[in-house]
Amino acid sequence: MGTHTALDSMRQAESILAGIRSADDLTIEASRDGGSRAVRLLAQAALDPTDQLTAIAAVHSLAQVFDEAADEVLVALLEHDAAFLREHAAWAFGTRLPRFDAVGGLVRMVVGGGFSGMIAQRTLEQWAASAPEHVALAVEGGMLGVADPGARARLVETIGLIAGRIPQRLLRRIAGDAAEALEPRAAAVAALGDRPASDAVITLVSDLARGDDELADVARLALLDLTVPAYPRAPWSRGQTVAQLFLHADIDRELSQVGAGDNGGIATLLVRLGDSLVADAGVDRVLTLSRGGPADALACLPEVSSTLPGHAFATVPFLGAPISSADSWPRRVAVQRGIRRILRAAGTVDVMHLRMADVGTLAASTVARELEIPVVFTVAPDPHSVISAMEGAGSLTRANFGAVDEVEHFWFRARLVQRLAADAARTVLFPRPELERDMRELVGIDITAHPERHSVVAEGIDLTVIERSVAAALTADPADFADLDALLETLPPHRRHLPLAVTVGRLHRVKGMATLVQAWAADAALRERCNLLIVGGDLVTPSVDERGQLDLIDAVVPRAAASDNGLLLAGHRANDSVARWLAATRHGRPGLAAPNGVYVCASMKEEFGIALLEAMATGLTVVAPDKGGPATYVEAGTTGFLVNTSSTTALAGGIREALDLAAGPFGEEFAEKAADMVAGTFAIQAMASTLADVYSSVAEAHALDLALSAS
Repeated sequence: MGTHTALDSMRQAESILAGIRSADDLTIEASRDGGSRAVRLLAQAALDPTDQLTAIAAVHSLAQVFDEAADEVLVALLEHDAAFLREHAAWAFGTRLPRFDAVGGLVRMVVGGGFSGMIAQRTLEQWAASAPEHVALAVEGGMLGVADPGARARLVETIGLIAGRIPQRLLRRIAGDAAEALEPRAAAVAALGDRPASDAVITLVSDLARGDDELADVARLALLDLTVPAYPRAPWSRGQTVAQLFLHADIDRELSQVGAGDNGGIATLLVRLGDSLVADAGVDRVLTLSRGGPADALACLPEVSSTLPGHAFATVPFLGAPISSADSWPRRVAVQRGIRRILRAAGTVDVMHLRMADVGTLAASTVARELEIPVVFTVAPDPHSVISAMEGAGSLTRANFGAVDEVEHFWFRARLVQRLAADAARTVLFPRPELERDMRELVGIDITAHPERHSVVAEGIDLTVIERSVAAALTADPADFADLDALLETLPPHRRHLPLAVTVGRLHRVKGMATLVQAWAADAALRERCNLLIVGGDLVTPSVDERGQLDLIDAVVPRAAASDNGLLLAGHRANDSVARWLAATRHGRPGLAAPNGVYVCASMKEEFGIALLEAMATGLTVVAPDKGGPATYVEAGTTGFLVNTSSTTALAGGIREALDLAAGPFGEEFAEKAADMVAGTFAIQAMASTLADVYSSVAEAHALDLALSAS
C-alpha cells in the first residue's frame, strides 16, 4: 500500500494500541519503497509534535530504509530537543550498519544514563561486533572530562562489551587504579571476568579479591567467572531443573519483605510455587532468581551448584541500594552477567520461566538464547492494559505519547512482550472472561492460530497458610496478633467497634492505594462504617513510587491525624502476618475491630490477583477491578463486587455493598462459598501440577530438537 498510505493508516488507527501494532505495516512498506520520497515522508512524520505515536513509528521505519538520506535524518534526531526522539533514534540505529558520525551522540547518551543510555549502549554493543576498534576508541575518548562515578562506570561497562586489546588495556587500568571511585572500578573488574583469562588479568583480580570491601566481593565473583568452568549435569541426576526469575524483589524463604518497594504478589507466588513444584509436582530442582548484593551472589552459589533436589534461591548482584523496576533498565549488562553465572553454576537447566516485561526478562531471554535453554513466557497485557486505561481516562494521547513513553517505556515493553511471545517455546496465559479477544485486541496475539503453543494456567495460593491463620483468629490468642492489636489501639475508642476494610499490596500508582484512600475519605457515610487498613510499602525509607503515593494519601488524610480518622498505614509485613491479619479482618479483634470486614483491591489493572485469592480463601467479601483476571472468579453479589476502580464513586459504592453483604443474613454462607471455591480451584498444588506438565513437554521437545540437529 506504500509509505504514504501506511502513514495514513497509522494516523487513523482507532486506538493507541492499534497504532503500535500498525507500526509494523509502516516499517514493511517503508522498506519496500525506499528512496528519498519515503525518507521525506517519514522525516516529516517523525517531527510532527501533534502525533508523537506516529513520530516514533516513523523513526523506526526510517531505520529500514537503506538510503544515505535516512542515516542523515537519524543522526540529526540523535541531537533533537525531544528526548523521546533521541531515544528511539538510538534504538533504531541498532538495526543498521555502524554510522561513525552517530557514535558520538550514542556515547553522550550512555554518559547521560537512564533508559536512553541503556538503549544507546545496546546499539554500540551491536556496532562493536563489526567495528570494535572504532567504537572502543570513541567510548574511551568519551571518558575524557567525565568525572561523575556513575557516568564513568557506564562507559567502562560499555568498553567491557567490546572485544580487542584497547578495551582490555583500559579495563585493567581502571580496575587497578585506587584513585578511581568504586563504581567504575567495579564495572571494570566485573567486565574482566567476562573476558578470556590471562595470567595478568587473573593476578590483578586475585589481588583485588583479597580485600574486605565491596570491590573485593565483585572481584571474587569475577575470579569465579574467569576460572570456574560451567558445571555439566551430574550423571546421576535425572530430574528436571526449572529456573524462574523476578528481579525487582528481595525474595527470601520467609517472605519477610512482601509489600515493600516492588515486592508484590509475584514474590509470594514464586516462593510458594517453587516449593510446591518440588514437593508436589515432581520437579527435581527449582532455582528462583532475585536481586541482592555481590556478597549474597557469592554465598548462594554452593546451593545453586548442588546436585541435591530442592528449591534454591539465587542472587543477581548489584552495587548500591535497591531501585524500582522502572529505573532498573540501565542494569541490563550486570543482570545478564549475574544470570549467566547462576545458570552456568547450576549445570543443565531444562526450562526458564519468564514473566513481566522488565529488564530481568530482557536479560534472561538473552542468556537463555546463548545457553540454548527453552523459555516459557507468561503473556499478560502489560503494559497494554495500562495504555488502554490511560487512553480511556484521557491522560495518554497521540500528542503526549512520546513524552509519557520516555518515562514509562511503553513502546519498548510492548515490543518486548511481542518478541518473547513469538520466540517462547510455550506461552502461559492467565484466565480472563474474554481471553481470546483481549489477547487479540490488547496484545495483538491470535491464540487460536496455534493453540498448542499456549496454556491457560490459573495462579494459586498456599491454603495451609490460610488455614493456620483462620484457626489463629478463631482461638483469638493475643500473641498471634500483637502487632495488629498495637496498630488498632491507635484508633480512638469510638472507632474500635467498626469493621475493617483492608487492602494489601505495593504502594504504586497501578495498585490504586491513594485512589482508595480518596474514595473512602470522600464518602462520609463510608468513613463512619469502617476503618481503612493499608498493608504495604516502606514507610520509613520509601522509594520514589512509594513516596508519590504517600504524598497523595497525606494530602487527603494527614499522617499525623490518620489513625484518629480511621486510616491505618501498616507498612509492609511478612506474608504469614498478612494472612493472620486477613483472618482477623473477617472474624474481628475483641474490643478493637468488629467482625465482617471486607477486602478491597483498587488496582488500575490486576492480571490475576494473589492477594484477592488469599482474602477470599479467608472468607472475606472482596471488591475488585472489573477488568482482567478477577472477573473470572469473583461472583458479583455473592463473593464480592466488580467495580471500575478508576472511579472513586464506584469504588466507595463497592465497599458499601461489600460491607452490607458480609454483615447480612447470607454473609457466612457466601464466605464459605468463596473459601470453598478458592480451595477447589486455586490451590498452589494445582498450579504447580499444571506447570510441571508444561515444563516437561517443553523440555522433551527441546531435547528431541537437539538430538535431531546433532544427528
